[in-house]
Amino acid sequence: MQQTTATAVNRPGGSARAPRSGFWRDYGWAYLFIAVPVLLFLVFTLYPVISAFIMSFQEYGVLSSKWIGTGNYSRLMQDDVFWKAMRNTFYFTIGTVPVNIIITFGLAYLIFQMKTKWQTFFKAALYLPSVASGVTLSLVWLAMFDPTSGGLFNKVLGLMGLEPVIWLGQSSTALFSLMLMTYLSSHGSGIILYLAAMGGVPKSLYEAADIDHASGWTQFTKITWPLLKPTTLYLLVTGVIMSFQVFISVYLMTQGGPNFATTTIAYLIYDTAFVYYEFGLASAQSFVLAAMIIIISIVQFKYFSTDIEY
Repeated sequence: MQQTTATAVNRPGGSARAPRSGFWRDYGWAYLFIAVPVLLFLVFTLYPVISAFIMSFQEYGVLSSKWIGTGNYSRLMQDDVFWKAMRNTFYFTIGTVPVNIIITFGLAYLIFQMKTKWQTFFKAALYLPSVASGVTLSLVWLAMFDPTSGGLFNKVLGLMGLEPVIWLGQSSTALFSLMLMTYLSSHGSGIILYLAAMGGVPKSLYEAADIDHASGWTQFTKITWPLLKPTTLYLLVTGVIMSFQVFISVYLMTQGGPNFATTTIAYLIYDTAFVYYEFGLASAQSFVLAAMIIIISIVQFKYFSTDIEY
């Protein structure tokens, strides 16, 4: 027969007293530390989101507001600039995300074949642009796209005997110029992720493939690429989200022009809210954008995610 006794605390007078216990005594400090980030989330994230959602059903002004129901959403459906911004955003996303994933994977695959010291060098060199702010990169590329012969790209064209191109000043090349900027920069994070994933592939799989005399292409298509699908899915989802929210390069380099050729949905939201002060309409635009990102992300997870066991 077991007998349970409470642990006593001996006192100088010979008396014993059981230690106090309770929910707040045991967990109070934990909840106190959690309360700070939770409070920040409620004040700076949840409250603004709820306020913006309510605002999207209002004709909101600085001094007064009027409830108009779904009027802002109906207005969006009839706005040609909104639909053009949506098309530009889709074109930018489709034109950049797959290409960037291919470039990132190709660079990572080449670096993975190198010795460790060279891997370290190239990882650091290619990751460096990711540390720079979007403002800095945009200003550098703005100088490279200078429409005069002083710009880097036009200087190269001049050496080839070709006429200078107004890269950001004409509708036919402005959006492509912004896409070109993403092709040649900011692959560092993806390269690091791919290299980590490649290093995690069991070598026993390649050894078994060598025993079966599998070619390098077969090993790549049957072992390497399938096991890198989770990393590819992550880069695909995050790449689509960032492409749908592209703003800094548009704001600093083109301001949505010429003729709305580079107006994206994120820039249109800014323009509507802080240039025309139509906060209700801008809120409606932002929630349409959020809904599209959520739907596309769900579709990507549904059709591209795989459970891999090895």
